[in-house]
Amino acid sequence: MSANRHLINILLVSSLLGVSPAIAKEAAKPFALMGVAPQYDTTHVYVAPEDVDKFVSSFLTTFGGQSTKQVVATVTPTPSSTTSQLLQTPVGTVSLFGFKTPIPYPFGAERTGYLVTDMDEAVRLAKASGADILVATFPDPIGRDVVVQWPGGVNMQLYWHTTKPSYAAFETVPENRVYLSPERADVFTRSFLRFSHGKIVSDDARAPGIEIGRPKDSYRRIRIESTFGKMSVLVTDGHLPYPYGRELTGYEVKDLQGTLAKAKSSGAAVLVDPYTSDGRAAAMLQFPGGYIAEIHAAAPK
Repeated sequence: MSANRHLINILLVSSLLGVSPAIAKEAAKPFALMGVAPQYDTTHVYVAPEDVDKFVSSFLTTFGGQSTKQVVATVTPTPSSTTSQLLQTPVGTVSLFGFKTPIPYPFGAERTGYLVTDMDEAVRLAKASGADILVATFPDPIGRDVVVQWPGGVNMQLYWHTTKPSYAAFETVPENRVYLSPERADVFTRSFLRFSHGKIVSDDARAPGIEIGRPKDSYRRIRIESTFGKMSVLVTDGHLPYPYGRELTGYEVKDLQGTLAKAKSSGAAVLVDPYTSDGRAAAMLQFPGGYIAEIHAAAPK
């Protein structure tokens, strides 16, 4: 296909999606792979300073792993102060913040931090893919960051380190759990797939409703995989019993009952008792400080 023909096709598709010609021309440029590997992607967890140590102890007791040294830093482009540390476990990583000052907008609403290979290219690709730039690129103590919002209101932070990090691969890759309306699910999926160079692993129009706390109903579930890891897009009408929709990440463990026992012994509460669906045994936990997580394991055959 010639370059001109390719650009014409891009412009035609963009017109159908409501994208401006300028963005369409930008989208026609080649883009490199932005993701590095799942172990460099973190869930952002904000807790009150007095809950930081309790959360760390409970989370690491439940999943294993270790914490980096806690520092006090400014991690936003405007004045603020927070404790900051990385909790690295075999099943997922948390960027933990305990703000000592009021949290500047829109921080606290971003669900994840994704390491990118090139910040400027990542911003270009995110914009070309339909994302809004909520917080323009800014420096942090060890690199650069930007906060983007995908169609449907999904906020993510992208980051780049001055010194390339080196982390061990996960034993199991966690999943980013995104709740969206039927009106925005497809637009979000197209945008994120373009950015991540990912693929749809499954798209179940009648997934079991027990997975969202509604055992008599069904819903649509889209599973995506990319170099950023796994994602489950949960498409609902928003009629969700607590705590569904509050969890950001699903952690895959080898022994669900054993993990639940560790969690309870360390101060976490079981919000949803184990159930089985789609080959998984799953439950919901709340850790000290309020962080809610889904955990799952392969169901016994």
